[in-house]
Amino acid sequence: MKWSWMLAALAWAASAATSGTDCNDILQHALQAANPETRKSAVVALSLAANDDPLLKQLAGMLGDKDVQVRVAVVTSLAEIKTKAATAALLKALDDEVPEVSFAAAKALYLRGVPQGHAALLSVLAKETKTSSGFFTAQMRDAVRMMHTPRTTIFYALRQGLGFVPLPGFGEGVASMQALLSDPNVSGRASAALLLGKDKDSATVDALKDALYDKDWHVRAAAVHALALQNNPARKPDLEPVILDDKEEVRLRAAAGWLRLDTIQIRARRRAQKQTPEQAKTQAK
Repeated sequence: MKWSWMLAALAWAASAATSGTDCNDILQHALQAANPETRKSAVVALSLAANDDPLLKQLAGMLGDKDVQVRVAVVTSLAEIKTKAATAALLKALDDEVPEVSFAAAKALYLRGVPQGHAALLSVLAKETKTSSGFFTAQMRDAVRMMHTPRTTIFYALRQGLGFVPLPGFGEGVASMQALLSDPNVSGRASAALLLGKDKDSATVDALKDALYDKDWHVRAAAVHALALQNNPARKPDLEPVILDDKEEVRLRAAAGWLRLDTIQIRARRRAQKQTPEQAKTQAK
C-alpha cells in the first residue's frame, strides 16, 4: 500500500513538472544530437505528434541529414502526415542520391496517390536510369535496396493493404506476399511490383508483364502475384509461359494464379448465362 502511494506521488510530481516546453526541448535536443541513432529516434518519435505540431516542420529539414538511416526515418514519418507540406518534402526526397531514401519516398508518394510516386515505382521495376519525374539521379546505384527489416516491410504492406479490392470467395494472397517480403534477398524492384499490382493502366500492366521474364526470380514471382490479384482473366495467357519457370516459387504462383483467373472466368460465364436479356442490357449500360 505504501509503495503504491509513493508511485502515485511520483507520477503526480512528474505530471506537475512536465510542460509542453519541456517536451519540445527534449525532442529538439535529440534532433540536433551528434549521435545519428538519437536523431533517428527523435524523427521516429515525431510520427506520434499532431500534424500541426511545430516540430514537424523540422522534418523536411532533416532530409538533409548526413546519415542515410536518419533520412529514411524522416521519409517514414512524413508518410504518416497527410499535409501539402509533407507531400512537398517527399517529392524533394525523390531526388536523394541514395536509393534507399528515394525508394522510400516513391512508395510513400505512390500510396497517397501522387503521380510522381507511380512513375518512380515504374522506373524502379523497369530498371531505367531516368524518368520524367527526375526520380533517379546520376549517383543512382544499380540495385535498389530496402533498408527496413522484413517484419517492418510486411507490416507496412499489410497496413496499407496494397490497395487490392477483395474478391468474394478468393484469398487475398497474403501468405504469398509475406513469403516474398520475408526473403532477405528481396529487392526493391520486387516490392515495387507488389505495390503496383492494383494499377490496371496499360503502362503498369505492360511493365508487370515484362517483369515476368526478369532475371531476378523475386521480381518474376512478385509480377505473377500482382497480375493474378488483378482478377482479370485476360491475364491468363500472360501467366501460361511462366508456369514452366525453372524457379519453383515462380511456377507454383503462376499455376495458382492461372487457376484463380480461370475460376473467375468460369463464374462470370455462368452468371452471364443466367441473365435475362433485360438484365444483360442493364449491366452493359
